[in-house]
Amino acid sequence: MDDRLGRAIRQQLREAGRQFEEAKRAYSEARESAADSDTGAEANESSSFDLPTDDDGNARIVCRRYAEKRAVAVDDDGRPACFDPTHPDCEGCAEDVRQGVVETWQG
Repeated sequence: MDDRLGRAIRQQLREAGRQFEEAKRAYSEARESAADSDTGAEANESSSFDLPTDDDGNARIVCRRYAEKRAVAVDDDGRPACFDPTHPDCEGCAEDVRQGVVETWQG
């Protein structure tokens, strides 16, 4: 009985893993498709990291460290101007900017 239970659990975990990978792939493909169809007509969006910007070209992000809305410049490495390399929240924020999943806000 234990062998059958273990086998059933492993089978369900493999199926869940397959579903997760399929969903992740579909999300990536949809994101790429949306980026390909974007003709750059929206002038108020950062082209480097696809972030909404203000009139000065600063990215509108939500600071993870202080949980506040900020409009800051983002460098080519995806680091906001307020980036602190010694703080883990700042490291996570920069990584999220590079991956395109950072929390943003609209004006």
